[in-house]
Amino acid sequence: MSTDLPPALLGLHDAFNGFSVDDLDAAEAFYRDTLGIPVERSEEPMAMLSLRLGARSVLVYPKGPAHTPASYTVLNFPSDDVRATVQELTDRGLEFLRYDGMPHDELGVMTGGGPLIAWFTDPADNVHSVIQREG
Repeated sequence: MSTDLPPALLGLHDAFNGFSVDDLDAAEAFYRDTLGIPVERSEEPMAMLSLRLGARSVLVYPKGPAHTPASYTVLNFPSDDVRATVQELTDRGLEFLRYDGMPHDELGVMTGGGPLIAWFTDPADNVHSVIQREG
């Protein structure tokens, strides 16, 4: 059995992901002002946002009334201190989700095994998390 792999057909070193929102202006304000993420907006050929996350960017595109929020976590934000990050975001007006059957502390951080994690939504109801950084 050969271990030689064919050359990659896809752009693996510059792949990126994206998700939709129903209101691009609200999303831009949320990511820039509430989360403090550098946001670039383009208008051509259609309006969309690029969230600058380190060496990568994430595309946020408008879908208007046809938008359906993701039923999974679209972005995970690693933190060295999840509780401090959650407290700061709570102070900025975010509310954290609590899922049935999962133990949460008073801040909304899930404490039932695995890494500390807390979930919140953007204005389009897409789910994001703050998760304990490994290491």
